[in-house]
Amino acid sequence: MKSFKINKNAEIICEWVKTRTAFKHTATLLVNGKEQDSVKICYVNRTWESFEFESVIKELLDKTNFLAGKLRENFLKKASDNATKEVNANFKTVANIANLSEVFCPDKKSKNDWKKRMLKAGLKGLILPDDWDTLSEDKKEIKLNGAIEMLAVKS
Repeated sequence: MKSFKINKNAEIICEWVKTRTAFKHTATLLVNGKEQDSVKICYVNRTWESFEFESVIKELLDKTNFLAGKLRENFLKKASDNATKEVNANFKTVANIANLSEVFCPDKKSKNDWKKRMLKAGLKGLILPDDWDTLSEDKKEIKLNGAIEMLAVKS
């Protein structure tokens, strides 16, 4: 469940719900704590949105006309910007944890192993090159440090 504050009196509550065949997103508009309107979108696989729940929020706002014009644009931009900041903060955290190898590990191989484990743990779905196991420790270090550097800059 995630809440998107519109103003002091209104907010949108969004939820991810498992269905029999896939999943759905629901969005409920609350004004002064009372349900004003709600919508749902059912999905078969993952969604492509600039921030989680973007599609269902847009559908809710279209249905209710609660926010119009510039207010709607500003709200959606703020939600997108907040989501981007959150992702970038998570990237920076993963980079910082991966860099702890410099403190905890005595040699290049163990440092590379640590960095690889931390990147895989923090970046779900990370795919390493097919030839990863044949690379020298120096090349692994260059690739891992490059990835970590890119994550750290995202703040």
